[in-house]
Amino acid sequence: MSETLLVVVPDIGDFDSVDVVEVLVGVGDEVSVDQSLITLESDKASMEVPSPAAGRVAEVAVELGGQVGEGDLILKIDTAGAAAQAGTRDAVAAGGGADEAVAAPAPVAPVAPTAPTGPTGPTGPTGPTAPAEPAHVGEPRPSRRGRRPPPPAVDGPARSSAPPHASPAVRRFARILGVDLRRVSGAGPKGRILREDVEGFVKEVLTGRGPQVAGAGIPPVPEIDFSKFGPVESKPLSRIRKLSAASLHRSWLNVPHVTQHDEADITDLEAFRKAHLAEAEARGVRLTLLAFLMKAVTASLAEFPEMNSSLAPDGESLILKGYCNLGVAVDTPDGLVVPVVREVDRKTVYELAGELAEVSGRARERKLRPADIQGATFTISSLGGIGGTAFTPIVNAPEVGILGVSRSVRRPVYVGAGLAPRLILPVSLSYDHRVIDGACAVRFTTHLCSLLSDIRRVVL
Repeated sequence: MSETLLVVVPDIGDFDSVDVVEVLVGVGDEVSVDQSLITLESDKASMEVPSPAAGRVAEVAVELGGQVGEGDLILKIDTAGAAAQAGTRDAVAAGGGADEAVAAPAPVAPVAPTAPTGPTGPTGPTGPTAPAEPAHVGEPRPSRRGRRPPPPAVDGPARSSAPPHASPAVRRFARILGVDLRRVSGAGPKGRILREDVEGFVKEVLTGRGPQVAGAGIPPVPEIDFSKFGPVESKPLSRIRKLSAASLHRSWLNVPHVTQHDEADITDLEAFRKAHLAEAEARGVRLTLLAFLMKAVTASLAEFPEMNSSLAPDGESLILKGYCNLGVAVDTPDGLVVPVVREVDRKTVYELAGELAEVSGRARERKLRPADIQGATFTISSLGGIGGTAFTPIVNAPEVGILGVSRSVRRPVYVGAGLAPRLILPVSLSYDHRVIDGACAVRFTTHLCSLLSDIRRVVL
């Protein structure tokens, strides 16, 4: 004879309500004795509610993310004459009939069906006697669902609509990480999901090779077949561009960038540089504006040591550096390279000019050693020889600042009571806002521009 069992929430201790963290079956599913139906979780523990009988799920009264209390209806099972279970607390629902309200806190052994005989529940010819407890009588309390949103899920279609095959420990581990087990492939016997499968799934998500957790990570750029719109050509990236791309991407994601733009009047500096071109040529070097810029940056870093620092890995302190090594971005046919000029504060402008020419040449000839691109405390990226008015250079982490230099332009500027043509150099300072605030950044650029306006101040 077909019977309908009303499965309700068992004793949950001192809690008024607990969370429904998993609903493992759906309407129409065939369930077996002791098969897990739902998983409940409190602040202290989690428990799976097993099925007290075999049959077909006729109705599910709870939903993922809701809350339920003791006695709340979980679901209805059409037993089709299946045996009732020993050790469960059941009673005839209000109004009589075939429906029974069953609370099943733990797996129990099936016994032959019999009518309820009293507060101890049913017994069978061979089954054990159920614990002496008051029977749960009356209609199940209304479910208190929808109090909290469900845990985060992974975007994309589920691998299967069937309940995932995993142990309670693995289910709990997956819930902690916010992983939907329906989207994890099991490598255990009969497709059982293991802890290692969950860990591997999370690694795929974090590295961008798998589906993304909703609200987290960076959505991938969609793949497009550009050949549908016209002729295309595939050109592999150079090794330098690949390495630069990874480094720049890492810095952009980890460093909160802010850029401060300013201008320096370098009219007098340019006149001074041209006046010493002959002497520089006699020394066998090409005297460029960048050499003077490096000396001015070094003096500014000494005035603002926070700009010559790095944030400690734990984020709790600054590592202030007592040396000044400047990275200088060099444009090569294969991409951007940043060789390092060391001890800039101890070298003359002529020495810097000669070293700049030497490392730039080796960079373009692909002859830089690993040590040549390590140890910088601050970086200068000059696009003045190409053009532009301003840009936002990306901080080369773990440095906290980088100076961008654009093309100088001659324009009229008020000097005293009248206009005069002045050579203006645009500078752009990008900085790590975790270490450098806006006030410090603008003081740095103001100080730097004052040194460039009167290079004699560098020796003061």
